[in-house]
Amino acid sequence: MNNDRSAAAMNRPAPVRACNGMKRYLALFGTLFAVALSGCSGGSPAITSCEPAAGLTPDCRFSNPEDLVATPSGNAMIVSQYSDMAGSRAGSLVEFNPGTGAIKPLFPAAGTVSPIEGWGELDCPPPEPKRFAPHGIDRAQLVTGEEVLYVVNHGGRESIEMFEIAASGELVWRGCVMAPEDGFFNDLVVLRSGEFRVTQMYPKSANALWSFLRMQFSDYAPGFVYHWSPAFGFERLSGSDAQFANGVAQTADERMLFVNSYLGNEVIKVDVETGKRVGSVPVESPDNLSWSPTGELLVASHLASVRDTLACGELETGNCGFAFRIVAIDPETLSQRTILEHAGPPMGAATVALPLGDGLYLGTFAGDRITRAPATLLSPPASASDDAVTLQDKPSPHRS
Repeated sequence: MNNDRSAAAMNRPAPVRACNGMKRYLALFGTLFAVALSGCSGGSPAITSCEPAAGLTPDCRFSNPEDLVATPSGNAMIVSQYSDMAGSRAGSLVEFNPGTGAIKPLFPAAGTVSPIEGWGELDCPPPEPKRFAPHGIDRAQLVTGEEVLYVVNHGGRESIEMFEIAASGELVWRGCVMAPEDGFFNDLVVLRSGEFRVTQMYPKSANALWSFLRMQFSDYAPGFVYHWSPAFGFERLSGSDAQFANGVAQTADERMLFVNSYLGNEVIKVDVETGKRVGSVPVESPDNLSWSPTGELLVASHLASVRDTLACGELETGNCGFAFRIVAIDPETLSQRTILEHAGPPMGAATVALPLGDGLYLGTFAGDRITRAPATLLSPPASASDDAVTLQDKPSPHRS
């Protein structure tokens, strides 16, 4: 694979220093944070090699590719290059074509700003390019025919940015919605009407460390899902309470919602029409969700302590090294199977698994790579004994 770094250089934010950035951001909340962050020097070792290993092929030309969605054509992906939840540094959106190796800037280094009335809130201004800090993203086709990309933005404000995807693939900023008081978003899904549902992690004004401790060691669940519409603004969805609401996905009819409770270690299924929680699946620290071609939910699961997660923020180069799983869930029966469990080079801390062509592409919140796994992992196991797959035990596939 072409690893020429020059193509993406102008689109990469500054190297990740989330632990130091978090110290600056969380210093406002007192000495408890200093105690909690004192363990940042430990944890899983960073992965600095960019060589294929264990059936995984990395492309190390990115900066924190936290979320991935396929383009309308299906031959490329849109990459959210994350900075941090505080929006302390700028990030960017780029397009990556695995077939050609091309990386194309989308926003803010490229793209246009052309607001249209009816997109988002009236008089919501465009984001500041030098502060734009994307997080969760979702693409959809509206009932009116437009292909759109909605983006959670932490940079300079907490907002949802709305882009139209032109036929050329260019992003055109059309409007935005500002978060309500104490809004602190993570991921979202777009409805065909142009409305959206977005996960609220916890109140933004809350003491972050205290919130994390309460969520991890009690039933405290300040997270949930908002539904936004032009007529009613932000409305809390019943049944969506979660301990740090993270990734979110919806069924094709938009009735069933799947919400990742990151610190509750479960994926929650909610019937939006009734407002009832209809089931859940135990998954350790579930991050983002995506759909497989056969209709399974793919969940990126973190096998790490809070200390490991914080330690990843000290990385100057390379990738966070902690272990992860990719779990496939049947959305009807809620049965699950592990399709990939991995520790060590060339990839750690996977946040998303996107099927595209003959690959399954993994992003991360702390690192320089998108990593390809073989799409054959998505095939149903031949027997129950094959349910859990560890790539270290599989021969490396041929790579062109």
